[in-house]
Amino acid sequence: MSVFLIAEIKVTNPAWVAEYAANVHKIVERKGGRYLSRSGNITVLEGPEKDCTLIAIMQFPSRSAVDEFVHDPEYEPYALARQAGSISRFTLVDDIDAAGTIPYLVPG
Repeated sequence: MSVFLIAEIKVTNPAWVAEYAANVHKIVERKGGRYLSRSGNITVLEGPEKDCTLIAIMQFPSRSAVDEFVHDPEYEPYALARQAGSISRFTLVDDIDAAGTIPYLVPG
């Protein structure tokens, strides 16, 4: 079962962004993850506007792989820099179909 980490970030101080962008994807990859998107091109099609400047969507093979990523000592200084220079929300969602009607998803 795959899990997806969705990071919604409102940059408040951009000093951390270049180093984070250059290095964190390598840590994600070592934990079996990959970025599906990392973009500031955000268009809300329905509902209230998002209060973020970047959204990243990452796919990992398991919840434990995400936990390994977010608790990796190598990631810690990047996480602290991001937290100090942004307002961030990290959301985790799996690939389960709650209704159980989509055949290529795991029925929930």
